[in-house]
Amino acid sequence: MVSVIEPHYSVNSVVSTAKTRSGIAKGMNRYVMLSQLGDGTYGSVLLAQRLETGEKVAIKKMKKKYFSWDECMNLREVKALQKLSHANLVKLREVIREDNTLYFVFEYMKENLYQLIKDREKPFAEPVIRNIMFQIFQGLNFMHKHGFFHRDIKPENL
Repeated sequence: MVSVIEPHYSVNSVVSTAKTRSGIAKGMNRYVMLSQLGDGTYGSVLLAQRLETGEKVAIKKMKKKYFSWDECMNLREVKALQKLSHANLVKLREVIREDNTLYFVFEYMKENLYQLIKDREKPFAEPVIRNIMFQIFQGLNFMHKHGFFHRDIKPENL
């Protein structure tokens, strides 16, 4: 069984088959996995490409099994990400539950702050650092105003 939620769908959107009658792929069948970007305590992050559009996305595959759609929708992370839309926050494109595995499909950010810093031969100029920090603080402030906290702030996640 495949369950899918996209930002423009209702929370209770459920798709019971991998393809509709029109032949359009649903759920994870819409993506081809390209590589693994990272692995953490709660899940792994994969670079994928949406077959219909060619858009690259980052897919977080959760390690824990989820046996119901309600269980997924009650996760703090899902509730937070669905409500937050800001230029300085990575956007959640959709949530997919397939074979009791939960996937978060995010917009893909080619580089994170850690990569930008480590690949440089010389430090950023102070005005550039101020601009980076200002953008980070804008995103965090937006989250905090809406009652959410990041809980894993590190350069690799920025």
